[in-house]
Amino acid sequence: MEQTLPLMLQERARTIPAVVAQYAKDAAGQFQPKTYRQFYDEICNAASGLLELGAKRGDHIGIISDNRHEWMVTDFAVLCIGAADVPRGCDSMEQEIAYILGFTECTLCFVENQKQIAKILARRGDLSLIDRIVSFDPVDEPMRLAARNAGIGVIQFCELLELGKRRRSQNPPEIETEMEKGRAEDLATIIFTSGTTGEPKGVMLSHRNFLVQFPSFRLVFEAKTGDIWLSVLPVWHVYERCIEYIIFYMNCGIAYSKPISSVLLADFQNIRPHWMISVPRVWESIMDWSNRHVKQRGWFFKNGFEFFMTVGIMYNFFRDLTFGRIPNFHGRVRLFDFLMGCIPLLLLCPIQGLTALIVWRPIKKRLGGRFKAGMSGGGSLPLKVDLFFNAIGIRLQEGYGLTEAAPLICARHYRAPRRTTVGQLLLNTEARIVDDTGAVLSPGHNGHLQVRGGQIMQGYYRKPELTARVLSAEGWLETGDIAMMTHDTEVRITGRAKDTIVLRGGENVEPVPIELKIRESPWVAHCMVVGQDQKYIAALIVPVQEALMKFAEENNIPIVDYDLLLQQPEINELLANEVSRLVSAQAGFKPYERVFKVKLIPKPFEVGEELSGKMELLRPKIAAKYSKEIGSLFRN
Repeated sequence: MEQTLPLMLQERARTIPAVVAQYAKDAAGQFQPKTYRQFYDEICNAASGLLELGAKRGDHIGIISDNRHEWMVTDFAVLCIGAADVPRGCDSMEQEIAYILGFTECTLCFVENQKQIAKILARRGDLSLIDRIVSFDPVDEPMRLAARNAGIGVIQFCELLELGKRRRSQNPPEIETEMEKGRAEDLATIIFTSGTTGEPKGVMLSHRNFLVQFPSFRLVFEAKTGDIWLSVLPVWHVYERCIEYIIFYMNCGIAYSKPISSVLLADFQNIRPHWMISVPRVWESIMDWSNRHVKQRGWFFKNGFEFFMTVGIMYNFFRDLTFGRIPNFHGRVRLFDFLMGCIPLLLLCPIQGLTALIVWRPIKKRLGGRFKAGMSGGGSLPLKVDLFFNAIGIRLQEGYGLTEAAPLICARHYRAPRRTTVGQLLLNTEARIVDDTGAVLSPGHNGHLQVRGGQIMQGYYRKPELTARVLSAEGWLETGDIAMMTHDTEVRITGRAKDTIVLRGGENVEPVPIELKIRESPWVAHCMVVGQDQKYIAALIVPVQEALMKFAEENNIPIVDYDLLLQQPEINELLANEVSRLVSAQAGFKPYERVFKVKLIPKPFEVGEELSGKMELLRPKIAAKYSKEIGSLFRN
């Protein structure tokens, strides 16, 4: 394994120069390929341009941009000269950008467009060190003049490349010489946490933190040289960023898309990808589109859909039972599983084969026809989504990690995925489950998840006291998650320690499993369980508006507007009954885990408001925004 990320890419440019590394859309919306040789040359030009601007080894360089092909060029260019980048997305607020760039003492910053330049100029007083900005998109003269008056020089990315090209022509080996100076322990990036629970913390990650994860992915995905991966997530998040590094490590190419259904599904047809990494919400939207597509194909498919799904789910269960893919928490007897599963599996094979040919094959064609598997991360994958994709014959795997682990800790293997877990630990990664006293628990027991390995961060930037709280002297990272392990070193996440709800009777309730169960309902888009210091738990529910409107029409419920519809007794009874059905003793929930009341919220949860960039609930924000509604749930 090479010492640094740029050296890894340099090796790819040497060994597979003609393989496509990136596919990006041109002005006409058509994907244009860029080979590894072209990609590497562009990186070297950008790196040389940075040296021309005065950047040097050890600098911190900001990147305020969403996912695009120039982002990775910039990232590798920064790393080539021994600097570290400080990334953030375009949805960041002025004060957030000011804090992050100011705290890390950035003097140069890349931005996506003029809007981001305006944010920096608005907080110029807090960003006195910034003297250069490079914009990916064009910048007009009034904006350049405004920046110049504030003491900041602005150039476009294409101008930076020209600067670098001229400098390289005068000293061709300069960038390669700088790359050779790099070491695995060098700082590669400072990625700030969302700050949803307080002041953002800058996670320091080295080249080694990323590189140690790569060999494990030969087990997670069986990708071939030249395979295409569709990219839809914000690359400033460590999850997408690490995956893009892994794509290059595996000699594959990235096609840049967006997590918007109309755009994403069109790109599936145009680029015909083999793989995709995304968050649960995107997979759920593809599932919803597939359901609608099948039901629109006529009476036979519409009325037989539930039967086809049931057959697919049963087939996968007995296949998993037969081939040892059931999680082993309490010492399963594999021979017994095999004997229990093989006969039903053989009986279901013909039906599943016919269903795959007639029903599921058209869906796969709509996804390009070459799609092999996807991976979900950045949040809990709803069971209904997991079951759906596997039922139709598309493998959907799941991984787990956190920014402090750069980010991957475990992932399901392509050949032996076990549902209801987030997969096996990566190679050379340790994990343990401990109770509140620190005692290590055996497989099958719930406790605090701690991990140790080469991917664990160097610490929080300029916050040693916070680092000491989560990272022990022996290298164990406290993840903050509640989990249990199998006998095969697989992990199941069961909740967040900080999210635990403590009722008045002293019962501890983990809200995440309850929320995931409720979201299995076709009527529910989002929900949040509440009840801290109360006698019982309740839930805020964001219904699926389209489904409820259709239900109201079919049942002659008057519709004046959507807000008033949610106040109708029939609608509230429908949702309350649905929650009671899902969160029940039959589903394995204890009496104190039952949801006693629900409150319907008309406005969908949005990223930046109720949801993080990873589509996770921002609980403090939701609690503050809907404090009145939550209060009404606990009045007598």
